[in-house]
Amino acid sequence: MLVFHNKKELHPYLKKERDAKHTIGLVPTMGALHQGHISLIRSALDQNHLVVVSIFVNPTQFDKKDDLDKYPRSLGKDLTLLKQVSERIIVFAPSVNDIYGNHVVSKTYQFDGLDKVMEGEFREGHFDGVGTIVETLLRTVAPDKAYFGEKDFQQLQIIRKMVKLKDLPFEIIGCPIEREPHGLAMSSRNERLSPKVRTEAKFIYETLLTAKTKFGTESALSISEWVKLQFEKNILLDLEYFQIADEDTLTPILKVQAGRKYRAFIAVYANDVRLIDNLKLN
Repeated sequence: MLVFHNKKELHPYLKKERDAKHTIGLVPTMGALHQGHISLIRSALDQNHLVVVSIFVNPTQFDKKDDLDKYPRSLGKDLTLLKQVSERIIVFAPSVNDIYGNHVVSKTYQFDGLDKVMEGEFREGHFDGVGTIVETLLRTVAPDKAYFGEKDFQQLQIIRKMVKLKDLPFEIIGCPIEREPHGLAMSSRNERLSPKVRTEAKFIYETLLTAKTKFGTESALSISEWVKLQFEKNILLDLEYFQIADEDTLTPILKVQAGRKYRAFIAVYANDVRLIDNLKLN
């Protein structure tokens, strides 16, 4: 399996692949790979001749240095895992300097409010950082298709918006959330949970499932108050936000409108580990 650590070496290799009329898929990751990532990669392998897996912990999307410092990094383990998946994978694991040079700052985007709610409300500058690295990776790899998980559904919608704003000719594919057997959404951050907390964190998904059963018969406000009460009674998990929002606009629901799709979004702290999840409601 080929591993490239800078754009200068990656570009000529990908040019040969394009000249050979081979399609290229891109799966951007921050490493600490798990089965959720592997599911994205398998989808990309099914639809392309070659898949580029980028592994890069992007500093500009972290609003807290402590969170960036603690983010799990395991390149050797990731490469071992990827070798077992397919010979059609190549890895792009650049340095911060290769991506940003000496100016480690994000661009500024106008996402028409998609970035001002939920994650954007609690993580200042997060989506400008996400937009910056994803645009850089898309322009660097120039894939036919790029794959993103729906666990970060708000991020997925913002990336679609960014691609449209920049008129980038790349297809963005959203893939379903992969879950641990008890329901917790797979995330690299799960590795930082103690076994006890990791088991108990199933409560997040269970709460979303109950919220879904209430949707349609109870108001969004009533459901939100119910969720808040459940977490007040939970001694291991602290609720940061719960929001029912329109899938397309990400605006909080005021009244259910016919023909619109809604989704419940949640962010929870387990000690200092931040976990997010979401569930389609209709």
